[in-house]
Parts: sequence; structure tokens; C-alpha cells
Amino acid sequence: MYISDKWKEYEVIDASAGEKLERWGDYILVRPDPQVIWDTPKEDPLWHKANGIYHRSSKGGGSWEFFDLPDEWQIHYGKLTFNLKPFAFKHTGLFPEQAANWDWAADLIRNAGRQIRILNLFAYTGGATMSAVLAGGHVTHVDASKGMTGWAKENEMSSDLPHTSFRYIVEDCSRFVEREIRRGSRYDAVIMDPPSYGRGPKGEIWKIEESVFPLILKTEKLLSDDPLFFLINSYTTGLQSAVLTYMMEMAFKNRKTKLIEADEVGLPVRDTKCCLPCGCSGRTVFGR
Repeated sequence: MYISDKWKEYEVIDASAGEKLERWGDYILVRPDPQVIWDTPKEDPLWHKANGIYHRSSKGGGSWEFFDLPDEWQIHYGKLTFNLKPFAFKHTGLFPEQAANWDWAADLIRNAGRQIRILNLFAYTGGATMSAVLAGGHVTHVDASKGMTGWAKENEMSSDLPHTSFRYIVEDCSRFVEREIRRGSRYDAVIMDPPSYGRGPKGEIWKIEESVFPLILKTEKLLSDDPLFFLINSYTTGLQSAVLTYMMEMAFKNRKTKLIEADEVGLPVRDTKCCLPCGCSGRTVFGR
């Protein structure tokens, strides 16, 4: 398991009965988690001192209940600053479990000995983007949501990172990749964090089971002659680590690779000493 255990301002305190108890900086949140299928006593007193609780609805979705929680606040991961705010469907604008992947990619970029051009697809609010830039890379950040892209820019400014190392694109990711192929663009690394389901800005429908492998194959055409890495994440039940591994093996069968592997991504739980699974990631390192 790829474990994100270097956070100072975030932690999963406890997890039980479909919910996780989290500390986000100075604030305590309770949010639902489908992986938490066990029901153990909620003995930690912080369960009863939450600043915000997300309640699921039996009809789908849900809503927040707030107790002394600001509209927006910040937490940090090393030199990176993230602006957080609770919004639709339980999210805060950050997936802390991805820090393990940020660190993995940053080490590769930092030790490459050359400028690395990275394409970040479905880039959300920019955690992977900022970590890659901090390590010395140049990132093309692509997301279909104008709002999420604006949020990423806010995080960039709060982290005081060089603006010349970012290129922001608001566009359907598949459409952008096709356009870059026609232009002859090349990248040394790709980060891909596709949703299970989504719609592009022009109504394009994305279903991961149908769309992800064709996108991987198209994105492979954008890799440079000397690529560094490819990283893909999945929060979809049907796309487990073995599936990610097989797709990468097929997509990169004509390239030299040092590593192709996939595993669960997880967060340590303070009170129970277990690790909470949070999807899985596939990693490829290229090399002769």
C-alpha cells in the first residue's frame, strides 16, 4: 500500500460505522466513507466535538451541518499551502491520500537532472501540480471545471510558486489530448486522476470503464522519446490495482520500462493503527 503518512496538519483520527473522523488543521470534520464497513464504539471524544458533519441522504447525496467552521481555511504539506472549504458531496478541495503519489513523482522529477514537462489530466485543485512544480517541473494542468481550475490557481498563489511553471487549461481532457496529438506536443510525464463519471464543459460524458483505457492509449502518444513516469489514480471499485497494472503493461509494451506496478493508496488511522484504503494508483517508471 502507498501510505500518506507525512502529514502534520491532517490526520484520520478514527473510523467507524461508515464515517471517518478527521483533523484538518484546527478543525474536526466527520465525513462518510464507503470503505468503513465495520461498526466499533466511537470512544474518541472528538466524535462529539466536530466543527462540521456531512450527512448522507437516503435519496443520494447529502448535506453539511456546521458547528463553528469558517467558510475557508488553510492547511500545509511541507511548503505547499491548500485553501480548503466544504462543498458539494462531502469534499473539501483536497485528497490527502494523494500525498504519497506527490512525493513519489517529486522525487523522480527532482532527480531527473533535466527539465521535466508534465501533463496533469483531471487535475482538480492542483495538489499534484504544485508538488511537481515545487520539485522543478513544468506542468500543463488540465481540468474541465473552471471553478476547480480557479481554486488551483488560488492554491498556487498561496504557495508562492513560480507562475511561469504552470499552464492552466479548462477543457475536456480527452479533447485536449487529441488536440495535443495533432499539434505534435510531447511530455516527459503524465499524471491522470480520472473520475468515475463526469461531464466536460460541452456536455461530453465520461464513464471510466469505457473511456480510461482509450485515453491511456492516446496519452501514450504524447510521451517524449525519453519519458520519466506515468501515474494513474482510480477511486472506482472495478478498477483495482491488477486492472491498472494490466492497462499500463498493454499501453507501454513498446517502451522501455523500469517499473510497472499498482497498489492501494491509504491513510493511517490514529486511534486504531490501521490504514484506511482510499482507492488505488498505478505507477510506471520509464528508462533504458
